[in-house]
Amino acid sequence: MASFDPISALAGGALVGLASAMLMMLIGRIAGISGILGGGLTLVPGDKLWRLAFVAGLVLAPTVSGLLGHPMPEPQMPDGYLMVIAAGLLVGFGARLGGGCTSGHGVCGIARFSARSIAATAIFMSTAVVVVAVMRHGFGG
Repeated sequence: MASFDPISALAGGALVGLASAMLMMLIGRIAGISGILGGGLTLVPGDKLWRLAFVAGLVLAPTVSGLLGHPMPEPQMPDGYLMVIAAGLLVGFGARLGGGCTSGHGVCGIARFSARSIAATAIFMSTAVVVVAVMRHGFGG
């Protein structure tokens, strides 16, 4: 948290909102990465190009940012790869169970006043608070 920059956080949030709104307005799709990735694994013809472009943008944006003089911070994994893999699997399971991920429900669903998305986001956030509290004050010290 020592490197938190509210200006870049505000700019990032605005860009996420703009990208989500453009995806909805231009092709009528929800900008939820779990749905975009999951749909990209199906064999529906004509539905892969926009998904590929979206994922490519997610991957290329940090590279472009770095080239413009705004390098990304080095990732830190004090708990190791096993914990990261377990956490990733739990997030994936939760997204599947909840019918979407934090970006789909939290950004797009709440903006559409979806009761299901508001409930899902509340569950995601409260679970995150409990997990952080347990990891930092329970198991993680």
